[in-house]
Amino acid sequence: MCELFAVSSARAARVRLRFAEYATHGAPREPNGVAGNPDGWGAAYFDGVDAHVLREPVPAVRSAFARVLEDHDFHSPLVLAHVRRASRGPVALANTQPFVRELGGRVHVFAHNGDLPDVQARWPLPAPGARIPAQPVGQTDSEHAFCQLLRMLEPLWLDAGGLPDARARLDTVREFAERMRALGPANFLYSDGDCLFAHADRRHQADGSVREPGLHLWLRDASPSHQHEVEGLQVHASHPHAHRMGMFASVPLGQGEWQALPRGTVIGLRQGERVA
Repeated sequence: MCELFAVSSARAARVRLRFAEYATHGAPREPNGVAGNPDGWGAAYFDGVDAHVLREPVPAVRSAFARVLEDHDFHSPLVLAHVRRASRGPVALANTQPFVRELGGRVHVFAHNGDLPDVQARWPLPAPGARIPAQPVGQTDSEHAFCQLLRMLEPLWLDAGGLPDARARLDTVREFAERMRALGPANFLYSDGDCLFAHADRRHQADGSVREPGLHLWLRDASPSHQHEVEGLQVHASHPHAHRMGMFASVPLGQGEWQALPRGTVIGLRQGERVA
């Protein structure tokens, strides 16, 4: 099953993902004995309204590009990562998450863990018209769902003429999540560069069952320094002023007060704090 991870911090953090090791968290072992999700990896590091988005449709253990990324010190207050185990659509760059689109002059990033059978038929996108809505580039159910989310969010961004109210965005994401849950397992992370939104649903567990929890949350109290290290992941943030940090992950990453989120939970974080 795919793996999700994200960080929201009030101050820029150094988030170093060693994908070859990180990909083994919560993943079954392949028939050849190799552990991990084999079908691609990607990460988005936000920098204001834009983001560095790096992704590749190959196993991280065989990727020279992933090793270069591991040694590059990206600092960002908002990071989102995905490791793919293909269920729909071939292994290809177009089907590798996170997916990226522009809306309202900002980069929007989305990653999904789950399976939405026949989503294209059960929740079709409108045909392109005078105003062309977001359309999928690849063949995955996940990207189709992302285009639906942007279609739902578009009126907020057009009417606001800038950054829409965070609560209004959260309400729209919640409405979208309800539609997603009716179609299949739908854990997802989404960010517009200002807020990080997450939805917890069911997921394939280590015992083969499909059940909750599908996502975990760790909210850290204000501190001048945050550090978290586990196999494949290092998160460091230091600043003279105390600040909060929040992290989402498909499975708990190391020790800490990871909270299993009940099915149907939708949370928005801005600078490490919940959107009220």
